[in-house]
Amino acid sequence: MPARSRAQQKAAGAALSAKRGDTPKSDLKGASREMVDSMSEKQLEELAKGARKGKPEHVD
Repeated sequence: MPARSRAQQKAAGAALSAKRGDTPKSDLKGASREMVDSMSEKQLEELAKGARKGKPEHVD
């Protein structure tokens, strides 16, 4: 499932970084903090990959 917005893609990337141990979980905020617990590494990779060009910053 690809990300629908840039914000969703960025949050997934931050959560993936924390899941892999590159970033402390305490540095995460908002959606990325919830994603790290509720999604697998593979799901986060799928959500974070792809180009950001052409995607809206936020989706309603």
